[in-house]
Amino acid sequence: MEILTIVFFAIIALYSIFIGSLFYGFKKVKTFEKSDLKPITDFSIIVPFRNEATNLPSLLHSFSQLNYPRNQFEIIFVNDASEDNSVEIITDFPVSSFAFKVIDNIRKSNSPKKDAIATAINQAKNDWIITTDADCFVDQNWLQTLDNYIQNYSPEMIAGAVSILADDTFLHQFQQLDLMSLQGATIGSFGIGKGFMCNGANFAYTKKIFQEINGFDGNNKIASGDDVFLLQKAIAKYPEKVHYLKSEDTIVLTKPADDWKSLFFQRMRWASKTSSYQSSFGKILALVVFAGNLTIVLSFFLTLFASFSFWNWYLLFAIKIFADFLLLYQTGRFTKPRAVKFFLISNLFYPFFSTSVAIYSLFGKYQWKGRSF
Repeated sequence: MEILTIVFFAIIALYSIFIGSLFYGFKKVKTFEKSDLKPITDFSIIVPFRNEATNLPSLLHSFSQLNYPRNQFEIIFVNDASEDNSVEIITDFPVSSFAFKVIDNIRKSNSPKKDAIATAINQAKNDWIITTDADCFVDQNWLQTLDNYIQNYSPEMIAGAVSILADDTFLHQFQQLDLMSLQGATIGSFGIGKGFMCNGANFAYTKKIFQEINGFDGNNKIASGDDVFLLQKAIAKYPEKVHYLKSEDTIVLTKPADDWKSLFFQRMRWASKTSSYQSSFGKILALVVFAGNLTIVLSFFLTLFASFSFWNWYLLFAIKIFADFLLLYQTGRFTKPRAVKFFLISNLFYPFFSTSVAIYSLFGKYQWKGRSF
């Protein structure tokens, strides 16, 4: 068991080093503040949706509150074979609030969302594309801040933050901490020049760069990854043109999954694309994180069967949670969640949840929007 103990501590040490590097990178990414620059950027906002009748009213309301000239953005809603009254909810919204249109998705691949975005881009009248999701809520200064950043730094692809609208239940609080860890890793990786991840609920890019990297070609057999694969292709070819916009005014809020099964399938969908990453750093980090979580799980069960020292397990967990806390604390200061509860129990439960998702994603199928993949 001495060898196993050494291996476990070595893995957690490596895990802590990687998380520490992300913590360092997070602090290197400077926060951007909008100014009073005159808006010059025209945006086409793309919203793929399928059976989102309960979520669309909030998104539509947030669009109506945008502090940006109405003639400088359009919204393209892409209906992916909805079976509810989602389309009626959109079309019944006051037309004077903003310019929008609803189009049907043209399926060409195994990825409905990639097809929806590609379909919309072909009809978008503006060069700057922004994607978000139907279960989101955007800040009133979202477009203004994006425009300010574009005028200041001339990027061609911008990743932004996403936070969860969580209530006080354990399910929601767990998701909030999970997404905070992903946001921290995203920002931290950009800070050390190893950006590999983003969220399609807050992602902007020009038609030019989309076309130059051939859009979703090469990964449209994978249902997920309309954001990550596009980002990694762009960074591989034009690293200086891909930026992370760290601004409170551009944080997009999203709704959490309503039950554990939906959450499991969502995280499994995200995990299933890891093996296809173009980013070597992304693959290595995913492997290190998996190994770190698996170490906590294995050592826990060995402790239950008196095959491993409880105090050694406790120390492993303490080291890991300390490293996680550093990154989560910085992320929380930026995203400002309404409340953070169940921190200890969430961090204890997370290795078991994450390991199960990772293993199941290698062999199992998942359901998404009423479809099986």
